[in-house]
Amino acid sequence: MMRVLEFIVALVIVAVVAVVVGVVMPGSGHVERSLVIGKDMRQVYDVLSNFRRFPEYTVQREYDRNIKFDFSGKAYGPGAELSWSSQDEKVGNGKLTIASADPSFDKVDSQARKASIVWNLDNDWRGNDKHFTLDLERQGSRGQLTKATWSYDVAYGFNLINRYSNLYIHGDPDSFIQFTLNNLQNVLAGVQNVDYSKLIPYIEQTQPTPVLMVSTSIERKGGLEALNDATDKAIGQIQAAAKKLGVTTTGPRIIYTTNYGDQNYTFDVAMPISATSLNVGGQTVELAAAKSPDLNGPASASTSGDAAAANPADNTPGGHDRFGRLIVDNDVRAFLAFGGPALKAVWNGTAAGVPQTRDLMKAYAQTHGYKFDEVVNRFYDIEAKPEVKQGDQVTQYAEYDVYLPLSWAPEQTPEQEAGIKPPSLDQGTDQQAPASSSTAAAPAEAGTAGK
Repeated sequence: MMRVLEFIVALVIVAVVAVVVGVVMPGSGHVERSLVIGKDMRQVYDVLSNFRRFPEYTVQREYDRNIKFDFSGKAYGPGAELSWSSQDEKVGNGKLTIASADPSFDKVDSQARKASIVWNLDNDWRGNDKHFTLDLERQGSRGQLTKATWSYDVAYGFNLINRYSNLYIHGDPDSFIQFTLNNLQNVLAGVQNVDYSKLIPYIEQTQPTPVLMVSTSIERKGGLEALNDATDKAIGQIQAAAKKLGVTTTGPRIIYTTNYGDQNYTFDVAMPISATSLNVGGQTVELAAAKSPDLNGPASASTSGDAAAANPADNTPGGHDRFGRLIVDNDVRAFLAFGGPALKAVWNGTAAGVPQTRDLMKAYAQTHGYKFDEVVNRFYDIEAKPEVKQGDQVTQYAEYDVYLPLSWAPEQTPEQEAGIKPPSLDQGTDQQAPASSSTAAAPAEAGTAGK
């Protein structure tokens, strides 16, 4: 009987000690990790202000490759939501919601030194008011680096079991932050380090449009003169083909970029036409969208943008090349261009600024989680307004609409949703296109073709 009483007293003592320890333990928990990332702060801010790339850098994917993610709420900024479900107990089910982002995205430019984003967390970790805070600070002599501090905070209240869980805060929460932060740096490594804070892109739903196209190539050392000569020659071929086909060209020229290499620039010149069916080779053919080439099919020089195909059958008028485009003659192709969402930005200046605009748009699409395929659906630009000259003096620069076709994107960009207008030649010089991109001509390097 005495032993039983001793055992009961011991249990009471242990319980009292446990309660006392629990009471004196902190009622909240905090853990943080920092990492300097070699990217512009706006890029890091944008990746963390949406969840579209979260599945690529979260450590959860390493625990469970079959984890399922679901996006809801807004596409970007406060209100964006991400839920996940997993059969792995270490991952479980949960939800993240962007609660705040300070300052707003349009204030995160080269002058902004700090930014902070808060994600609310709902999962099976113990405690209440669980949230991640992601503090960003611009560093480096030129502000080209970003220090990212990722912290986790939780309130335990007077729940003693929750308070004891603070002993394990350096377990799951800490390891989640550390490994996910490292993975974030790896994802950002694939983004070109450019400042696109002055870019004002929109997502536009493009409509299928019949076009005639000619492929061509120039040496970049020829500069804008070589580009203009090659473009004018291609336009001449397109207009001659249109006349022969009995159709008219209905809009400005379009340039598809195939390869903007160090030595050569390979591209396609196209113009919209008035018919979706053409009579070629004695038969009427309905135009269709281009498609990915069959990699198991016969090789064709058209894959590199050359006008003539290596396979003679590919040059038979009325037939189709490997991309499914109608062959009008040896040089001219016809197909349905566009169709579907595309990221659009405006460049006001000479054609030398278009490649820079493409770089900014690509980085923007990557940080915002928009999916695209440059091989199948290439960048293209349309000369919306031509350059105006008086003699040799340029009185008004050209306006180029630059497009990147998208396969997965929201309906609007943050700029579009906020009502921030893209630049236009009609607006004057106080609101112009992307940096490294005012209305002045972009500096043309030696050997730059400009497209």
